[in-house]
Amino acid sequence: MGLTRALVAIAAARTIGALSRLSGRGGGTTFPGDVARAIDPGILRRLTSQLRRGSILVTGTNGKTTTARLIAELLSVPPVVVLANRAGSNLIFGATAAVVRAARLDGSIRADWGVFEVDEASLQTAVAEIRPRVVVVGNLFRDQLDRYGELERLAKTIEVALSNLPPGARTVMNADDPRVAEIGMSLDPPPIWYGLGDAAVGSAVLPHAADARSCPRCGSTLLFSTVYVGHDGEWCCPRGDFTRPSPQVLATGIERTGFQKIALDAVGHRFEVGLGGLYNAYNLTAAIATATALELDPGQLAERLAKVGPAFGRQERFERQGRRFTLLLAKNPSGFNEILREAVLAGAEYFLIALNDGLADGTDVSWIWDVDFEQLEGAELVVPTGSRAADLALRLKYAEVAADPAQVDLEGALDRIVAGTPPGREAHLLLTYTALLQLRQLLVKRGWLQPFWSI
Repeated sequence: MGLTRALVAIAAARTIGALSRLSGRGGGTTFPGDVARAIDPGILRRLTSQLRRGSILVTGTNGKTTTARLIAELLSVPPVVVLANRAGSNLIFGATAAVVRAARLDGSIRADWGVFEVDEASLQTAVAEIRPRVVVVGNLFRDQLDRYGELERLAKTIEVALSNLPPGARTVMNADDPRVAEIGMSLDPPPIWYGLGDAAVGSAVLPHAADARSCPRCGSTLLFSTVYVGHDGEWCCPRGDFTRPSPQVLATGIERTGFQKIALDAVGHRFEVGLGGLYNAYNLTAAIATATALELDPGQLAERLAKVGPAFGRQERFERQGRRFTLLLAKNPSGFNEILREAVLAGAEYFLIALNDGLADGTDVSWIWDVDFEQLEGAELVVPTGSRAADLALRLKYAEVAADPAQVDLEGALDRIVAGTPPGREAHLLLTYTALLQLRQLLVKRGWLQPFWSI
């Protein structure tokens, strides 16, 4: 009876996914998972248990999609087959849909590894059903407060999930994030810690949107000698109650070229990837640390990583009428600030910024007041759009940014940024999650980008 139920679930889910792609409405990244789980609640456990080498879960607030993509590339050496939820559907339904899509109609699955990015709130279910070999925890930033609550609650959710890992499983964790470090210090066996170690690319001051400022043991304000991204950096408690773990995988010699490239030294080798921004130094280092946990030869990693391109909506690029455009997912204060900082450092002057308040974005958009839009002062063109374009325009007004009037119509805003960007120049399109999906659908309809399930 169990196998019959699984076969029905697989057939139904695959049919729905195929119809979804044929309709042009999407790649069937989530709904087939809903259907499969409704028919057979044990389908994900049944299928992932057949993976020959096991699974890796990647969680945290920012960087899951890119980190998972980098790890999948490291493992994808023919004839090795890697399954992944590459389109960024990181709820348990998205992971289920990805696995069911790869299953055969007889209920078997022929793959070696599973690499799944997992939403923090779904981690407990994913650990219980997938039984991973490695879990990577990147960072914990304030994100979608109406859905997740404060960081302490989210950290506790992750801590409970990691306490139920199967025997022999390892964790890979960001030593530079105080809240992640707090979780990892209680684990046995201890995590493989990773972090950055290049003060030349950091700052001496915490940004306004930094969240983890205090020691969880005594409440003292943490001291940061170097800040890299948000509240991630080199830190310690002034009373000695809480100190940054020493990273086994430390990135030094960091070089970044706008949104084009990041290069760094780690584990005795030089690595380079065609993704920019200091935040991608963390994603790259996390992938290297994961390879260390799996005892892969570091000397063979650099060539594989150099081939990795941008993930769905994360620095995807296209050209139109002699103009260049870069898509950038920006969904919380820390992420937004880092993208703005990198863009301004690279001399960017043309921006479309889209703010939506769908469930996947977070319905509370008050977080935009913690974004340092003041960095855009002097920009040639800023187009505010999205379902909450008026709120965004107000925030830009208080930041003294000379922006266009609010434009709810995303297609009209796209036409405006294309027309307003001079030939030979580049515009940056910063979008919250559902706005990214909507804009990308417009770009596919116009033939400017490929559907995301084909990249």
